[in-house]
Amino acid sequence: MRKSDNVEDRRGIGGKQLAVGGGLGGLVIAILFMLLGGNPDEVLQNIQSGPAETSAASGRQLSEKDKMMGDFVSVTLASIEDVWGGLFKQMGREYQPPKLVLFTSQTSSACGYASAASGPFYCPGDDKVYLDLDFFDQMQRKLGAPGDFALAYVIAHEVGHHVQNQLGISDQVMAQQGRLREVEFNKLMVRMELQADFLAGVWAHYAQQTKNFIEAGDIEEGMNAASSVGDDRIQRQSQGYIVPDAFTHGTSEQRVRWFTLGFRTGDIKQGDTFNARVL
Repeated sequence: MRKSDNVEDRRGIGGKQLAVGGGLGGLVIAILFMLLGGNPDEVLQNIQSGPAETSAASGRQLSEKDKMMGDFVSVTLASIEDVWGGLFKQMGREYQPPKLVLFTSQTSSACGYASAASGPFYCPGDDKVYLDLDFFDQMQRKLGAPGDFALAYVIAHEVGHHVQNQLGISDQVMAQQGRLREVEFNKLMVRMELQADFLAGVWAHYAQQTKNFIEAGDIEEGMNAASSVGDDRIQRQSQGYIVPDAFTHGTSEQRVRWFTLGFRTGDIKQGDTFNARVL
């Protein structure tokens, strides 16, 4: 299958490590911010002023597994590009695909410094998706979301944010920051994240139709991944209780439901989470 030309592989490049402060333990930070579509600003608030030099990260040779994972990401991204390119054409628009940056430990972005603790995210400042593949190992071991399609779901979700950005949805949502109370803005963010889950499902719908590469059990892997990063599950794991007013991504059940709706219908019009009465 075709590989994307829009993968920027920074793995193995030496650099400085980031020291994370703010009174939160490393494990708690990893759990709280390993959320799909996380806002890097949330992580930056816990980074000590300026990137502290704790140790030098020497460049390393990519293993065969690293190369295979890079190929998988590239093929997945190419499929996502094909699907959204076609859908945008149907809407009379031109799709501008994002770059996907693979990195190890930490890297810089137009949204600030990114570390493995921030989890995958999309930065509208440079139209790039950032992904440390160690996150995939975390999904398998700590969040209980194994399977290669779980990683494909992660990528499709982040590109979903890029689609929202191109359609002007992200700007409309972020314009409300500071105008709404934090609780109300969080609710708006939940709707945006659930729409990105829906858009990931839309990609899976058309990818299956055109390439027929989704195998038995793949969709279950995607739904399991969506469930594993629900706000309720993350909060319960990290602090033992849930705080609905602090949700920014939606519950496990909500994320699975919207991803499934996108996969089942492939109809973008059904993904208006902002006007949905029931999430």
